[in-house]
Amino acid sequence: MRTIEWTPEGVVLLDQRKLPRREEYHLCRTYQEVAEAIRGMIIRGAPAIGVAAAMGIALGVRQSPAASLDTLKAEFRGICDTLAATRPTGVNLFWAIGRMRLLFDDLVERRADLSAIRARLVEEAQKIKEEDIAANRALGDYGVALVPAGKTVMTICNAGALATAGYGTALGVIRSAIREGKNVDVLALETRPFLQGARLTAWELQRDHIPTTLITDNMAGHFLHSGRIGCVVVGADRIAANGDVANKIGTYTVAVLAKENGVPFYVAAPLSTVDLNIPSGDAIPIEERPAAEVIEIQGVPIAPAGIAVSNPAFDVTPNSYVSAIITERGVARPPYTESLRELKQR
Repeated sequence: MRTIEWTPEGVVLLDQRKLPRREEYHLCRTYQEVAEAIRGMIIRGAPAIGVAAAMGIALGVRQSPAASLDTLKAEFRGICDTLAATRPTGVNLFWAIGRMRLLFDDLVERRADLSAIRARLVEEAQKIKEEDIAANRALGDYGVALVPAGKTVMTICNAGALATAGYGTALGVIRSAIREGKNVDVLALETRPFLQGARLTAWELQRDHIPTTLITDNMAGHFLHSGRIGCVVVGADRIAANGDVANKIGTYTVAVLAKENGVPFYVAAPLSTVDLNIPSGDAIPIEERPAAEVIEIQGVPIAPAGIAVSNPAFDVTPNSYVSAIITERGVARPPYTESLRELKQR
């Protein structure tokens, strides 16, 4: 599957709102359309959003009518600000924007001509995509040793190829484990309220012929207590310097239940998800999503009109519940303030 693709016409995204019923692609012809696609969940997953933001910047600069460096600099700031304002929690978005900014500033300082700047930004965005796929494959391979053979792996939300440029983080670990003959199956939580587990993870794993059972979120404790689960593997949207992990709402609950039942809880994420500037999860901004996601399913009301709704998209799992963090440069273990910094500096 193609989650995101750069084309001469614009940025092409697999529309994840339509899955699993229809596989449709959405063409973004402007950076504003890329921003709206991120905000509207046409594309989601922290690594995938980072790639989309980079491509949105490249698209905006390529289409800019600016005839001078000074004009392009002003427009570039506006492009970056528009994309940065889409979703606040996942740090890959800001990491990718920061990387594109550094390149742009370097090219401007060297007085590169406008055509060279446009070409280099397109090249960098495509490079970010390819690096993400390579990172996912590498972290998947590092995670294989942690997955018990012949057991079930539990996961929540979607941390697969759909959430990245390809292969996946948590699902990348599962794919690598199966490739190495571990003979595992997957227990996927449906992930209310947006149903990423039911709509996306189940669809993605079924396409790969990976044995998968779908359960509701409130069944997690029952199965973790059963002895069937060998480990839990989840993705992440932002990891603080101390190893606290922001991920899809409900992850914290699963982590607590896993620890209570002696099941290892692993986080799989590229190092671009690690934010050493955030000391702990207390400082991670949590996005509040629209109430309609809770009170409606596929546009059908399931709650009384006028009921008050709270819809945080993410929660933060304290580091004490995290057995290890799997990255493309190795596996970090407590104390995370030391191990994560060491991996980032390699």
